Amino acid sequence: MELSTAQKALAEQPFSVLLGARLTAFGDGAAVLELDVRPDLLQQNGFLHGGVLSYAADNALTFAAGAAAGPHLLTAGFTIDYLRPARGRVLRARAQVVRAGRSRVVCRCDLLMVDEEGVESLCAVAQGAISTVGGADGA
Repeated sequence: MELSTAQKALAEQPFSVLLGARLTAFGDGAAVLELDVRPDLLQQNGFLHGGVLSYAADNALTFAAGAAAGPHLLTAGFTIDYLRPARGRVLRARAQVVRAGRSRVVCRCDLLMVDEEGVESLCAVAQGAISTVGGADGA
C-alpha cells in the first residue's frame, strides 16, 4: 500500500475527519499522523486532551503495522505513557514496527508536540499490538 491509499483509508474514518487528522508519511513499517491543535481539543488546563493523544497513538500504530502487514488489521491493545503536558500547535504521532509476525504486529509510537518554530518535544510514548484479520469484514 502506498501513501495515497493509506490517506484514503484515513479519510474514510469519520472520527479522524472530525479531528482533522492527516497521514504525512507511510511505508517501510512506519507512519506519521498529524493534527492541528484547536481550542476544542484542549482539556481544562489548556493542554491537548489525553484522549486526542491516545487516538493519535492508536491510529499511528495501526497505520505503521499496515505498512508492514497490509490493510486488514485491528488494534489488539496498546499502552500509553504521558511524559509532559502536550503544548504546541501540531501533534505529530510517529510510529514504527518493532516486530511483524503472521498474526500480530508490535509497534511503538512517539507523540510529539510541534511549536510555532517547528521544534518537536516528546510528550508521550505508546506501544501496541495490532492483530491481522482475515478480510475486510474481519472474519
